[in-house]
Amino acid sequence: MIADRNLAIDDRDIVIGNRNLVIDDRNLVIVNRDLAIVARIGLVGRDDSIATARYNSPAMRQAFIPSEAVATHVERTEEGTMIINMGPQHPSTHGVLRVVCELEGERIVKAECVIGYLHTGMEKEAEYLTYHKALPMTDRMDYLSANNNNLAFSLSIEKLLGVEIPPRGQYLRVILAELSRLASHLVWIGTHAMDLGAMTIFFYAFREREKILDLFEMMSGARMMPSWICPGGLRGDMPDGFEDRLRQLLRELPRALDDIEGMLTENPIWRERTMGIGALTTEECFALGVSGPTLRATGFAWDIRKAHPYSGYDQFEFNIPVGTRGDVYDRYLVRMAEMRESLKILQQAIDGLPDGPINTSDLKVVPPPREAIDTSMESLIHWFKIHTEGFRPPVGEAYVPVESPKGELGFYFVSDGTNRPYRMHTRAPSFMNLQALEKMAVGRLIADLVALIGSIDIVLGEIDR
Repeated sequence: MIADRNLAIDDRDIVIGNRNLVIDDRNLVIVNRDLAIVARIGLVGRDDSIATARYNSPAMRQAFIPSEAVATHVERTEEGTMIINMGPQHPSTHGVLRVVCELEGERIVKAECVIGYLHTGMEKEAEYLTYHKALPMTDRMDYLSANNNNLAFSLSIEKLLGVEIPPRGQYLRVILAELSRLASHLVWIGTHAMDLGAMTIFFYAFREREKILDLFEMMSGARMMPSWICPGGLRGDMPDGFEDRLRQLLRELPRALDDIEGMLTENPIWRERTMGIGALTTEECFALGVSGPTLRATGFAWDIRKAHPYSGYDQFEFNIPVGTRGDVYDRYLVRMAEMRESLKILQQAIDGLPDGPINTSDLKVVPPPREAIDTSMESLIHWFKIHTEGFRPPVGEAYVPVESPKGELGFYFVSDGTNRPYRMHTRAPSFMNLQALEKMAVGRLIADLVALIGSIDIVLGEIDR
C-alpha cells in the first residue's frame, strides 16, 4: 500500500498519491480502492498535475463510487450453501449473460439472471431517427433472425400508415421469414448440441445454414442483417437464379435434418441430458409470458401465424408441432418438427408465388423504382425526400405481433404525426423466455444449467436492446 507518498514518472503519465492512480491513455482510474474503466478520459496533453487535480476533485471521485442501487453480491438464502457465477464471459450462455447460482453441493438452490452487459438503448435511439433509419437496428436485436425482426417492425408501421402490401410482396416476406426461422433453428440445434458435447451436430447444422445465408446474400447483398423487408414492402424483387437455389435447398435440407435426428433423437446420452430436465407447465408459461417452442413443448398449440395470421400466412397449410412433457427434450422435438413445417410453407410459397408489384402503391411511403430516377427529375426528388425526410404516419399507436423463431415478437409504436416515432417498445421473446430459467434451474444440477439455457434459445442482443 502506498500512502502519503507521491511518485511521478515522466512520460509515463502515472501519478500515485493518497491511493489515487491515474494512467493516461490506458483508461484506468483507481480512487480509494474503487476501480472504474473509463471509455474516454479526455486528459489535456500529458500534464500530470492537470490529471491529478481533475481526478481528485469531489465531482470526479463521486462518479466512481459504486451506486448503492446496484447489487455487487448475492446473499445466501440457506446455511451451508455457496455462491458461484456462471458468466458473464461463459461461452455457453448464447451471449454475455451472468447467472448467479446458489448451490448446495452440485444442486441449484437459487439462480438469478443478471443482464445488461450488451445494452444499446435501441428503443430510445429510435425516437431520434426516422422510421427508415431505425429499421437496421432491428437486425441487431435477434441477429440470428433479422428478417423476422424487420417484418414485425414493418407490419406495425404499416398498420399506423394504413397501407397494404401486394400478394407478391407478402409471399416474398414469408419466404424470407421462414428461411430465417430455419437458419435460426439450425444455429440453435448446432450450439445446443455442442454445449452438451455433441460436436458433430454443429458442423452438420452450420453447413446447411450457410446455404440459407447464401440465399440472403443473393437477394439483398447481406448474409445476416439484410434490412430487406421494410415499411411499404421490400427493397427489391427476387433476383434471377434465386428460385432455383431455393428449390435445391428444399430438396437437400430434409436429408440433413434426418441425419441430425438420427444422431440425437434416440441417442442415450442426449436423452439422459434432456429428458425430464427443466419441465414447465402451460400455466407456468402463461404466468411468465413464455411463448414460442418453449410454450408449445408443454402441449399448448399457440402459433401467431395461425392464431392471428399476417403477411398471408392464412393461405398456407402447415401444422403446429407440440410436446407433452414441456422439458428440454420436448423443446428439441418441437423445433426439429417446426423446421419441417417451414419447408412445407416455403414449398407452397415458391410454387404459388404470384406476379405483380412487391410494394404498396402509396408513393408517400415507398421510393420510386431505381430505374426511374435516371430519367425523371421528379422521381429523383421523390427518392431523396423519402430517404432523407421519410414519411409521417398519422397520430396513433399500433402493435403487430409475429411468430419469430423464439416466440412472440412485436413492436409497439406511438406516433405523434412526425417522421420519427414518439415511442418505440419491443416485445422481445428472448427477454420473456429468460424469466423461465430461474424457475427451471431450482432443484437441478449445475451441469443441467447449460442444457436449460440452450433449450430456451435466447439471444442476448434481443434481451439487452
